[in-house]
Amino acid sequence: MVNLGPPYQGYLYAYPHKTAYRPLDPRPRLADVWAGEDTGALFLYAHVPFCEMRCGFCNLFTRANPPEGHAAAYLAQLRRQARQVADALPGARFARAAIGGGTPTYLTAAELTELFDLLQEAAGLTRVPTSVETSPATATPDRLAVLMDRGATRISIGVQSFLDAEARAAGRPQRRAEVERALGAIRAAGPAELNIDLIYGIPGQTRRTWDESLTAALAWAPEELYLYPLYVRPLTGLGRRGDPTPSDPDWDAQRLALYRHAAARLAAEGYEQLSMRQFRRAGAPVEGPQYCCQDDGMIGLGCGARSYTTALHYSFDYAVGVRPVRAIIEDYLARPEDDFAFAEVGFALGGAEQRRRWLLKSLLRAEGLDAGRYAARFGTGVDEDFPALSRLRDAGYVDGHRLTAQGLAHSDAIGPWLISAGVRAAMAGHVTR
Repeated sequence: MVNLGPPYQGYLYAYPHKTAYRPLDPRPRLADVWAGEDTGALFLYAHVPFCEMRCGFCNLFTRANPPEGHAAAYLAQLRRQARQVADALPGARFARAAIGGGTPTYLTAAELTELFDLLQEAAGLTRVPTSVETSPATATPDRLAVLMDRGATRISIGVQSFLDAEARAAGRPQRRAEVERALGAIRAAGPAELNIDLIYGIPGQTRRTWDESLTAALAWAPEELYLYPLYVRPLTGLGRRGDPTPSDPDWDAQRLALYRHAAARLAAEGYEQLSMRQFRRAGAPVEGPQYCCQDDGMIGLGCGARSYTTALHYSFDYAVGVRPVRAIIEDYLARPEDDFAFAEVGFALGGAEQRRRWLLKSLLRAEGLDAGRYAARFGTGVDEDFPALSRLRDAGYVDGHRLTAQGLAHSDAIGPWLISAGVRAAMAGHVTR
């Protein structure tokens, strides 16, 4: 019998988690790291580590309201890094791109123009399907005009709740009028897809208020909705406040009930569930080639971005607390350009971890894992490599190589349950700061 433990343990959006990364000694050259890799359909991620405020639930690598001139200095350094990456990967081509953070639209319209210029000139990024994150306060017409002009195809806005009181309870002071204004500006700006992020499990939230946010979001007919369970993590505003208590079983039950209500409602509204969090409107066209994170590499630019090759995931140092984040950004800004020719902090994936990553990044999607593709990729059978799958089947979480509805609901327990002992030990050794 499988004992997964509580349903909400962690969002396994990447494997291994960044807390498993360690300094690489000696630092390998990027040209060597990428030698022999297929660079014909890469994903480009550009990271902007600035926001107008730090939300109470946020543990992302970001700095609120940086000093004047910081954004300009960051863009100049990003251009230098991009040049070094381009030199190390001659002929690399990108299939898709994303600009995240932080909040990329914290940058002014002129700075956003410079960002797109440097990605085109220094990294060789041409017009490919590109997603950009924004916030209610920064989704202004002038900024959105730049995004549309430069080919952004998807705008993702973190609303979290349409109810002012719930937004404040989540540590995000905003007003619904500002949210609606931002959504109107996004729809008026051009034909880009709209994604709306919402959070469930906020203190004081009920099924009725959760339904109010769902109704308000659906009124904009977004192509996608991402529904996130609230987590209280160390060093965040909610973590310091200690409310809600992460180990509270009643809170687990509430989040699970709200998730199931939303999944059923969105299905009735014509949305297809693609993962525990992602819901896409049926019939919404998908532009451009699809990036397959199991097989395709990723280039990260910026001090909080990761890069993925087959055998090495790497980035810069990671922190959550205000002072360590500032120190890492200052270190990034002070580096000589030649420093960006090396990988700094990372995790080397042997064959077993490469298989496990492929399993996790496939199984946690609603479409499930293609056993034939797995066998073609690794030359072995996934069930032989991972006998734990049979235990998940016996418990009703997996049918064949796909999560059941019960399995999808428990994705944040199944993912952590499948982490290898080695990665688990590395994560446990990470000092949160």
